[in-house]
Amino acid sequence: MVQTTQIGQFTAVDPVVERMRRIRSAWHPADGVAVFNRVYLTVTEEIGRAIDSGTFADRRAAATLDIRFAERYLAVVDTVAADGPAPACWRPLFHYRRHPGVRPLQFALAGINAHIGHDLALAVVDTCRTLDCAPRDLEDEFDRVGDILVLLEERIREELMPGPDLLEVADPLTHLLGCWSLDRARDGAWLSARSLWELGELPDLAEEFTERLDRSVGLVGRMLLTPLSVRG
Repeated sequence: MVQTTQIGQFTAVDPVVERMRRIRSAWHPADGVAVFNRVYLTVTEEIGRAIDSGTFADRRAAATLDIRFAERYLAVVDTVAADGPAPACWRPLFHYRRHPGVRPLQFALAGINAHIGHDLALAVVDTCRTLDCAPRDLEDEFDRVGDILVLLEERIREELMPGPDLLEVADPLTHLLGCWSLDRARDGAWLSARSLWELGELPDLAEEFTERLDRSVGLVGRMLLTPLSVRG
């Protein structure tokens, strides 16, 4: 664990929370990216409360990881707003964000897939560079943040499931839900973060690893956004 005790001006989570609140106000609720933003905002607020309440032994490390994580998503929003290309992992969500055949649950899962499958690993490395530590020093904070991220999936299921009853086994959405796992995505993110850190002395290999990670997560996102129906 990184031995830091105070949260400085660069680790308070309020600025990223405010950015996501502005996005929520600006975008139509049915927009696919807005669906993800709404759920992610709730979880980020929850992480902020957990940091303030002392849930994390190292508050500064937890806050820095949370900020670096959120900044990855917000940077993509800014890039797309400026007509720049989204990373491959985010491209499907931004491309299909207004597709009438994609359900809100799919939008949310595609955003989580991109953010955890790709951004979280890079955020761990960003945090290590900020705090001058190694990934192993952040493992406790990573695990605790990951536990809170489970709330994201739970909230999605509560708010965005198409009905109060369990989906029929034959429903295509049931199949998609079974093809993606938050726990596996978290495990993959941790392995990717450690791998990228070890490749720090080999920048060419690190860049290739990051590009391949970006593309592979993007392929999963395209699958999750398979149009299932046209809403009337």
